[in-house]
Amino acid sequence: MSDNNLKTAHYYAPHGGQPPQTQIMTDRAVFTESYALLPKGTMMDIVTSYLPFWDKTRAWVLSRPLSGFAETFSQYIMEVQPQGGSDKPELEKGAEGAIFVVEGELTITLSGQQHIMNEGGFAFIPPASDWQVKNNSDKPVRFHWVRKLYEQVEGIDVPKAFFTNEKDITPSPMAHTEGKWATTRFVDPQDLRHDMHMTIVTFEPGAVIPFAETHVMEHGLYVLEGKAVYRLNKDWVEVEAGDFMWLRAFCPQACYAGGPGKFRYLLYKDVNRHMKLGSPFAR
Repeated sequence: MSDNNLKTAHYYAPHGGQPPQTQIMTDRAVFTESYALLPKGTMMDIVTSYLPFWDKTRAWVLSRPLSGFAETFSQYIMEVQPQGGSDKPELEKGAEGAIFVVEGELTITLSGQQHIMNEGGFAFIPPASDWQVKNNSDKPVRFHWVRKLYEQVEGIDVPKAFFTNEKDITPSPMAHTEGKWATTRFVDPQDLRHDMHMTIVTFEPGAVIPFAETHVMEHGLYVLEGKAVYRLNKDWVEVEAGDFMWLRAFCPQACYAGGPGKFRYLLYKDVNRHMKLGSPFAR
């Protein structure tokens, strides 16, 4: 992807509202044993949540740890009105966080230092951090917040906080695709301090994942731009900007980017840790 394309990248953000009584009820929303699809039309006012110690803020909860499904993470879309925010955003001491701004301007204060994030901005927040969030602008800010309990490993340091923006990162093309399938990586895949990755995956029109990926990583996929046909387990489903796909481990997955523009999504996956063995009830 060229620098010029990165500077003009668009990110879909929900604005809520309520559908009229005349709208038909049938939609693409589905929850199965291996995946869930939350189309953008499900992100209405009626399904928002309000969180402790957050002012002038509401959240769309897209995923949460669910026994027998995806168990490692929770993903929110946060909407913070002007002068809103939180002095105590995270209440779980062991939780790490990743933030990606899709609309507006967000100020994060970490250990007393302010960081102003605009659209495309990414932040990694380590567990037990001293941080605050504020919208100092005159417009709402909307951002993704992924939360995960950090898995500490003896002899490996906890990763440090960092702030960056997608436009400042060169995408890594997938081999043998002539750059038609590329990944923007916020973290080095071989950095074992990190137990989760957030990336942005980009497909040019006509590009494909040419096999059914089947692996242990859980996924949250939020479509930032464009549309595609996605293979989820045994089903082909159409997805577009604003849709969220929630995949449990070993859900087969592939896709075809139909165009006319780029197909891009924000991707979560758990990585770099041994699988826990045994039942907790047997200990």
